Amino acid sequence: MIGTNADVAPSSRQASILTRAGSTPMPKRSMKQDDPLEDFKRRLIALDGVTKAVHVAGSGPAVIVMTEMPGISPYVARFARWVRDAGFTVYMPSLFGRDGAVPNEEEGTAVFQSACVSAEFRALAANQSSPVTQWLRSLARFAHEECGGPGVGAIGMCFTGNFALTMMLEPSMLAPVLSPAVTAVERSGRHRIAPDEVKAVRERLDREGLTVLAYRFEGDKFCMAQRFAAYQAALGDRYSSAGCCPTNAANTDVPPFFERYVTTPHSVVTAHLIDEAGQPTIAARDEILGFFRQRLSS
Repeated sequence: MIGTNADVAPSSRQASILTRAGSTPMPKRSMKQDDPLEDFKRRLIALDGVTKAVHVAGSGPAVIVMTEMPGISPYVARFARWVRDAGFTVYMPSLFGRDGAVPNEEEGTAVFQSACVSAEFRALAANQSSPVTQWLRSLARFAHEECGGPGVGAIGMCFTGNFALTMMLEPSMLAPVLSPAVTAVERSGRHRIAPDEVKAVRERLDREGLTVLAYRFEGDKFCMAQRFAAYQAALGDRYSSAGCCPTNAANTDVPPFFERYVTTPHSVVTAHLIDEAGQPTIAARDEILGFFRQRLSS
């Protein structure tokens, strides 16, 4: 069972596999310019009577990359490419915002406000699961059918962080990552997931020996320690929250929306990641890729 960061860190053999899988260099892109996402195939996928655009790339077992607020930024797309280059098929659904856009203040604020009152996301409802998670569970099932393998992985970021946990109600979901999980009711320490679903997820984790990985920055004022404590209490040792990066390990050169509104280290594998060897955020990225490989290898 994977229970700590040390357990999920790729072995030297795993690291070499990851290196080979991503041996074709990713195009050098400025994180300050809109990303055309030209190396993804934009597909319209209809599930449960709802059609959403999904950006798909790669081969191998499926991993669903759920964007942070306010949308699929160049940083989110970069992480999706890392997952793709590690040997997976990435499914990156368009949930809100303008796909590929650098988050600016005006657009980002509008997207955030819209999502917070949306019936689909139900952002302000404590201890309830957002309706969109039903569609995401169907996407996991759909992706598993397309890609095969033992199952599917998923990562939720910020606003979508806890979606990866709710998706554990889909049997094909085997590798959930929260990086991090946060909502407008953060200070309450509640989960924003229905209590019966939390119970069902815990029972499945125990029954199948599965684990949830979670990451945050120590100084994150949006995803605070209370949130991790609430999940730990609900999921016990099946919830690995050892992925806590030092506050001073965050990138400070961030997009306008982050500079204005996300005034604390927050996005572990996207905007606040420092893309340099030896950085704690790069270690977190590699742990996540190793976790996906361990859980989803045939």
